[in-house]
This record gives sequence, C-alpha cells and structure tokens, in this order.
Amino acid sequence: MGDGGSVASSPCNMKVLLGLVAGAGASYGIYKLVSGRRKHGKKAQGDDPTDHGPRKQPAATRPLQPGTLLEKVSGLSMVRGTGSRAAGVSSSGEILSKSPGSLEPQHLEMLLSLLQSSPDPSERTQILVTLGNSAAFSVNQELIRDMGGLQIIGNLLPDPVFEIRVQALNALNNLSMNVRNQEQLQVYISQVLEMIETSPVNSDLQMAALRLLTNLSVTNNYQHLMKNSITLCLSLLVVGNEILQTQVLKVLVNLSANHDMVEDILRAQVTRFCSCVSSGDAGTGLYFFN
Repeated sequence: MGDGGSVASSPCNMKVLLGLVAGAGASYGIYKLVSGRRKHGKKAQGDDPTDHGPRKQPAATRPLQPGTLLEKVSGLSMVRGTGSRAAGVSSSGEILSKSPGSLEPQHLEMLLSLLQSSPDPSERTQILVTLGNSAAFSVNQELIRDMGGLQIIGNLLPDPVFEIRVQALNALNNLSMNVRNQEQLQVYISQVLEMIETSPVNSDLQMAALRLLTNLSVTNNYQHLMKNSITLCLSLLVVGNEILQTQVLKVLVNLSANHDMVEDILRAQVTRFCSCVSSGDAGTGLYFFN
C-alpha cells in the first residue's frame, strides 16, 4: 500500500515541477530581454567602460567656440588667444587704451610680444609710447627689465622707421631712471652717440638721444664711455637751437662733476677754440665748466 500511494502521486508532482521550471524559464527570458535593452541604451550613451570609441564631451563641459551660438547665449566671457593675454582682452587696442598706471604684468608681457611680432609700424610706435609711459612707474621699470624688455626695445634703435627710433629712445629714457636698468642700457651708449651725431640737428631723434644720454651720465659709472661725446656736445652748442643747447648743457654739467672728465672737457674746449680762431670765429661756442 505504501509503495502504491507513492507511485500514484508521482505524476502530480511531475506536473508541478514542470510548471515551476516553465515559469522560471519565462521569467529568465523576460529578465534577459529587459536587461539587454538597458545595456543597449548605456552603450548608445557611451557609458560602457569597454567602449573605446570616440566620445563627445557633455554640453556642460564642452569648450565654447568663439563666435558660436552657444557662446552668445551662455553669458560666459571667452578668452580668445593663448599665452599671457588677460581674460576678456582680445586685441592690443584694448590694452593700449588703458591708462599706463593700470597696466598689469600680463599686459606688459603681451605688449612686448607684439612689439617683436607686429608688422605694422604705427602699432609698434603706439606700443612703444604705451611702454614708455608705463615706465614712469618704478614697479613697471622692474617688470619690463625682468621680462627682457630693455633688449627688446633696444633692438629697435636701428629701425628704419624714424618715429619708431624716437619712441624707442623715449621709452629707454624713462626706463633708465632705474639704476639697475642702467647696467644693461650702458651697452647702447655708443649707438646713442652715433644717433646724436648723424641725426638732423634739432630733430626729435637728436633730442631723444640727448635725454637718454643725460640720464645715463648722472652717475660716474658710465661716463668714461662718453668721452667721445664731449667734442660733439660742444659743436651742438654752436649749431643747435635753445632747447637743444639746454639739453647738451645738462650732459656736459653731469660729465664735469666727474674730476676724471674735467681734463677731457677742457682739452676739447681748447681744441674747439683753436678751430674757431683759425676760422675767424674766435669766442664762438666757448664754455667752461668747474
């Protein structure tokens, strides 16, 4: 009896078991279908870590391109260009329009870079004017020197454009107010003397060169490099106008403060006097310094 009851219940148990297996299979199939769609969706969005293809940056982190609609509507200030340009500054015109006292180090660096790269003489002239005005502030005198600006500006002294040479001298004149700058500017003394000698008399170029020479002759450190200028200065006292003569006298007064230069000045005056006597102009252009 026990064995007969067990056999009779087996078909019923098998049907239940088969039903459970079928249900489990159907559930697994539905799960695979749903999970497959989710994985497909993630791959389409580029979230699959095994996907090594090109990806687009999300709109929030994608860099804005200048001139695009996204830039215009984003309200963000774009930095155009690279290097040391300040944020929001897109051209040299914006810097040149600033007051000299408001120029920051990155502005000075940009102007020095443009001074070397710009093919436009008028732009380079304006840059030199701005740098010269900014050099009226002692902090900028230090910054321009540390940026290599003394050599950059000094390289423009032989420029073929007359006004560029004038403004380069004016800028160096302001920069020479710094004693440490004079250490580097002394290498241009012979070049400045040549410009004084070859420039048209009473010209802006000659005046600018004399002003620079005046500043460089304030101390005794570099006066020995100006011995050849004494005869030239005495000659300019004769042919120059009153403004030029005043500037020449400033140079001679500075040199006469150095006892080692007095003999050279007196010797040059004697030579000048003898020349005037031989030409019938005795007493013309004769000056004495103590």
